[in-house]
Amino acid sequence: MKRIGLVGGISWASTLDYYRLINEETNKHLGSLNFAECIIYSVNFEHFRKSNAAHDWDSTFRLLLAAALHLKDAGADLILLGANTAHIVAERIAEAIPLPLIDIRTATANAIKSYGIKKVGLLGTVFTMELDFYKDRISGYGIETSIPASKQEIDFIEDTLLHELGKGLIKADTKHEYIRIANKLIAEGAEGIILGCTEIPLLISQEDFTVPIFNTTQIHAHAAVEFALSN
Repeated sequence: MKRIGLVGGISWASTLDYYRLINEETNKHLGSLNFAECIIYSVNFEHFRKSNAAHDWDSTFRLLLAAALHLKDAGADLILLGANTAHIVAERIAEAIPLPLIDIRTATANAIKSYGIKKVGLLGTVFTMELDFYKDRISGYGIETSIPASKQEIDFIEDTLLHELGKGLIKADTKHEYIRIANKLIAEGAEGIILGCTEIPLLISQEDFTVPIFNTTQIHAHAAVEFALSN
């Protein structure tokens, strides 16, 4: 099995999920007491947040590249960026480091395509929802994405991601509001919902909806294991 290198800490709460999912999926394939060879380099989320808030993507790139290089030097055979927003600079990271990078957008698009779905709602950080780096990758698979039309709803999601879910805080009223926003997208024609921030699955899940829900943390972790187990 190839050694998985995870750039985590973006945030620590979802990094816990990544580690659990990677090991559960590995054991599902290999059985017995087999688990993943996995190296985690956890960055300081505050540095990531500040760079993104300033739209200083060069600083974001340098932060994540340094982490990826640490993982390479430690013996990783492949790299995961443990956040959807981090994929703003994914192509630059992939070009700069001589290791395969498992792209969360590609893995998610393949998962959606397997359902034959043509339109999905997208929940995530303000950058994932409003910038083109995510939607353009998904649209390349013939899939349309929609986001909340209300700026107030987008700002609510961003604020709770930073100040609640990113700290591992789960609140019932926040969950209720996320479900309401997602159901509004479904009513407007979305055939499924992308949980396009790796913290969102800590709050809502498939059990809360009747349409397919795409947990990007799980999808990404499983794609990494599939690659790690391939020849």
